[in-house]
Amino acid sequence: MSNDFSAEISSRICQHMNDDHADAVVVYAKAFGGITNASAAQMLSIDAQGMDLTAQVNGEAVPVRIQFNRVLADAEDAHQTLIAMVKQARVKAK
Repeated sequence: MSNDFSAEISSRICQHMNDDHADAVVVYAKAFGGITNASAAQMLSIDAQGMDLTAQVNGEAVPVRIQFNRVLADAEDAHQTLIAMVKQARVKAK
């Protein structure tokens, strides 16, 4: 893991996403993780290469690893990438 993605930064991003953008985390699991029947999801960690989620499918926790299409530089890059990904997924869903 890059120094720019310390455990503290990963934890902060995950807590923010789970607390304030839980709907987006489900979108990631469905659109980029292929878990189309996820009823809920939680972000467990994020690093420069991707993010780890757990998705709820029929009451079961399913681990999901989503690789980014490039290596991220830092937390701000992660922020912008996560926004772009959810917008991309929502456009595809229409």
